[in-house]
Formats: sequence, C-alpha cells, structure tokens
Amino acid sequence: MAYKITDECIACGACEAECPVEAISAGDDKYVIDPEKCIDCGSCANVCPVDAPQPE
Repeated sequence: MAYKITDECIACGACEAECPVEAISAGDDKYVIDPEKCIDCGSCANVCPVDAPQPE
C-alpha cells in the first residue's frame, strides 16, 4: 500500500528530501507520491509538519 499526500500539504518539501526511493515530486499545488515507486516506508510521514502523507 503506497502513501498519498493529502490536501493538507503546505509544499514545504521536507518529504521529498526524505524519500529513499525518490517517489515524491512537486506537483502543481502540493507534492505528489508516485505509487509505483513508493515502498510504504513512512519516512515522508515522519518528517511532515502537517501530517499530509497518509497510507492509501
């Protein structure tokens, strides 16, 4: 099960730098996670100040 970034995202970029498989990239108004690359490790959720990354 991949993680998904909710609309709570404030586009700070903390999650992108933390992802070990580079599954996170900047979207139009928030960051997005590529579900094909995500390994469900939770690293992004651990560093997010607004708890935007959530298990899908």
